[in-house]
Amino acid sequence: MHFTPLQELEFRIQRLQQAMNAKRLEMVLVMENTDLFYFTGTAQAGWLFVPAEGSPLLLVRRDVARAEQECPLRPLLPVGGYREIPVLLKTNRLPIPETMGMELDVLPVKEFWRYQQIFPQTRIDDASGIIRQVRMIKTAYEIERIRQSAVLHDRMFSHVESVLREGMTEVELAAEAEAFSRRQGHQGYASFRGFNMQLFYGHLMSGPHAAVSSCSESPTGGLGIAPSFPQSASLQPIRRDTPVLVDYVGRYNSYMVDETRIYVLGRLPEKLNRAHRVALDIQAEIIREARPGVNGAYLYQRSVDIVNRAGLSEYYMGYGSHVSFVGHGLGLELNELPVLARGFDVEMEPGMVLALEPKFVFPGEGVVGIENTFLMTSLGLEKLTKCPEEVIAL
Repeated sequence: MHFTPLQELEFRIQRLQQAMNAKRLEMVLVMENTDLFYFTGTAQAGWLFVPAEGSPLLLVRRDVARAEQECPLRPLLPVGGYREIPVLLKTNRLPIPETMGMELDVLPVKEFWRYQQIFPQTRIDDASGIIRQVRMIKTAYEIERIRQSAVLHDRMFSHVESVLREGMTEVELAAEAEAFSRRQGHQGYASFRGFNMQLFYGHLMSGPHAAVSSCSESPTGGLGIAPSFPQSASLQPIRRDTPVLVDYVGRYNSYMVDETRIYVLGRLPEKLNRAHRVALDIQAEIIREARPGVNGAYLYQRSVDIVNRAGLSEYYMGYGSHVSFVGHGLGLELNELPVLARGFDVEMEPGMVLALEPKFVFPGEGVVGIENTFLMTSLGLEKLTKCPEEVIAL
């Protein structure tokens, strides 16, 4: 098991402190599991108090021994409960702040009320924006782990090609892909930021079942197995001459890549083949246009322009219920910044990692399209996921 080095964590905390000073926050309290892991290297239950200047304090409720092994930051202290927090802050020379940032985008209201009682004289502000901005730009350490995930994830798509057969159910194919991924170290769970955001590996569907819309905040949904989790693979058999969509997240060493490929046993109708070629054209155009300083909303609009010229706007990024984005950031979570979306003004910067996923949904027929994970460099986009991109006919 690999642990995040101290120098890496200190650099991340310094970047957060710079953002805190710009927002005039005296302290930030980090509790959400992914953020806690990002800044400390451990996801053990606890509280990280980061002052605008000086060393942070990590209080761990459970499990202290594991936290001490995983996290090189010090001081790291055990804490029995919420009421001990103000005392421990004072004994470690951290005054109770007048203003404190918290992750209000994910903090339950009941928990927010609790911290208002613990810190009655403190004004609580939202720090989720600056935390996400810091995490948006990946360090060299993070980029290397994302590269490793990309290599491993590409192997899974090659495995799918070797086991896909007519008549097997979508769930059977999903089990093959997921078992292969687990054997090479996939963590299984794909973290989402937000309320009621859930995903298990990703979406694997075929034919008309792939075009079934759902609650998922993505262009695809899927029939699923039960109404309680209405997305992804179903118990329906895979048929010939229909598209098989494999849109899976690869998460190894904590970091994710996102990748989609289309398979077919036989041949696809020309309408679907043409739409897939348009998706590849969109990807190629964004690669040409994307440079540091280019606006993400502009890149999204370039995709829309291509779709409109092709006469496929009715099917782009959903059918009936469309999503207005073509790309999203990812790393420790699947829905990180930036987002290439209508009305989302963000300039591309070196160090961003994002997935581009132009897709077309045809009701009663299926889904085609492409998704790859890219690194924004000083020269433009570098593709990290590298499986063949044409429809894979078997």
